[in-house]
Amino acid sequence: VDVKLNTAIGTEELKQIQQKYDAIYVAIGAHTDKKLGIPGEDAKGVISAIQMLRDIGDGNPPDFTGKNVIVVGGGNVAMDATRSAIRLGAKNVSVMYRRRKADMTALMDEIEAAIAEGAEILELHAPQAIETNKKGYVTAMVADPKIIGLITGGRPSPANSGREPIHIPCDIVIVAIGQDIVSEPFERAGIPAKRGRFLAQKDS
Repeated sequence: VDVKLNTAIGTEELKQIQQKYDAIYVAIGAHTDKKLGIPGEDAKGVISAIQMLRDIGDGNPPDFTGKNVIVVGGGNVAMDATRSAIRLGAKNVSVMYRRRKADMTALMDEIEAAIAEGAEILELHAPQAIETNKKGYVTAMVADPKIIGLITGGRPSPANSGREPIHIPCDIVIVAIGQDIVSEPFERAGIPAKRGRFLAQKDS
């Protein structure tokens, strides 16, 4: 195996690789976050769990002293962000998940550890909108109560409950609903993609 280190891959370099080799395997990892797609998502105080954990690892942790924090998501990254927020001084940390706690993808040990550290699990609630003040800072999360629906993909899907949305006051919203790849540069170089996903050959 010939390994080339300290090599940046841009559009032109990728085109050269495509001309030189018969096959390319892209394994860049998922280093960016998925978006909620709700009003107010760009408010001050809405942060990505991925970026937050990266900042902590780089020795630049945020200060959550006295803050009310909502973590959206139910995976292990969400639990990491939850426990980190508590340790960074948050007054209250609630985990909002649109399914039941039993349906979370995080390890049960991680969920119970977060609860043991003081986190609240707000199950069967989906984020609907983020409210802000005149200066653009987060003031509340609007959550849509859910009920257990039909099973799809091995887990019950959240279904409409018919109840009114609730407003949960908060200062910080941490988004931890999954990770995404940065596909645009590869698409510009001619690698086919759909909705941010590479379209690999069916026989490979």
